[in-house]
Amino acid sequence: MAPDPFRCGLVALGGHTNVGKSTLLNRLVGRKVSIVTPLPQTTRNRVLGVRNEPDAQLLLVDMPGLHPPRGLLNQQMTALARRCLAEADVLVGIVEAASTLKTRDRAFLAEMVHYQMPKVVAINKIDRTRRSSLLPLAEQCAHEVPQAEIVPISALTGENVERLLEVVRRFLPVGQALMPRGEYTDQSEAKIAQEIIREKIFFSVREEIPFSTAVRLDEFTLEGERRLLRIGATIVVERESHKGILIGADGLRLKRIGQSAREELEALLKQRIFLTLFVRTEKNWTRDPRKVAELAG
Repeated sequence: MAPDPFRCGLVALGGHTNVGKSTLLNRLVGRKVSIVTPLPQTTRNRVLGVRNEPDAQLLLVDMPGLHPPRGLLNQQMTALARRCLAEADVLVGIVEAASTLKTRDRAFLAEMVHYQMPKVVAINKIDRTRRSSLLPLAEQCAHEVPQAEIVPISALTGENVERLLEVVRRFLPVGQALMPRGEYTDQSEAKIAQEIIREKIFFSVREEIPFSTAVRLDEFTLEGERRLLRIGATIVVERESHKGILIGADGLRLKRIGQSAREELEALLKQRIFLTLFVRTEKNWTRDPRKVAELAG
C-alpha cells in the first residue's frame, strides 16, 4: 500500500477581533509566535507560524481581526486581513462559543462564504460556555457556511485541537514543504522583540493608548564574547499626554514594561539581553500614510 502523499499549504486563521486567532496559532505551532492580549486589535501584521509533521507542513497565518475600519491604521489592518484570507489554501474561520452566534461572527461567516477554498469553522472558547449550547451553535454555523466543516475547540486548553488539525490536513494540497523543517516562523528575532515590547504595553496600559502606540527598533546588536544582546527601542505615541502615562511616575511604568519584555525575550531567545526603552511623541502618526507604513507596516 502506497504511503499517503506529503501535503503542504497556507492555512489562514480568520475572524473578527479577539476571537482567539493568535492563541490558536501559538497552540498549533507549539510555541509563542504571535502576541496575545485580552484587548482587541492586538495583531497588526501578518504572522506566519509553521507546524511540521511527518506527512505535512502547515503554514499558519494569523492576521488582524476584521473590524469596522475607522481611521487609516484600521483600514490598513482590515485590507491586510482580507488579502491574507484570499491567498489561503484552507480558510479556518474562528467564532466564539456562545448561546447564539454573535452579530460580528455572523457577519464574518457571511463574508467567508464568498471564498472558494476549502473552509473550516472553528467554534473557539468552548471551555467558557455550556456544552448544551454547542450543537445549536454548530447548526447555526453550518447554516451560514453550508460547505464548511464545523469543529468546536478551545485554543486555550487545547481541547479538540487535534480534531481541527485532522480536518485541515485533509484539505491541504499535495506538495513539498515550503519552509525548512527546523523553522517555526518567518519572523526575525528583531521583529519578535518589537512585538513582545508592544504586547507588554497592552498589558500595562489597558486604555485607548495601546492602539495608538508603535515600537520602532533602534538597536539589535549581539556582543560576541559576552553573548549579550543589546536591544534599543522607541515607543511612539500620538500625544504628549500619552507619553507621560507610559513613562509613569518616576519612570516606574516604563521600567516595568521593559523588565517584563526583557524577561520574556530572554526566555524565548535563550539569550542575555540588555534592553533600553525610550518614549517619543509623533503627533497623529496614525493619520499619516507614511508613518503608518513605517511604524505599523
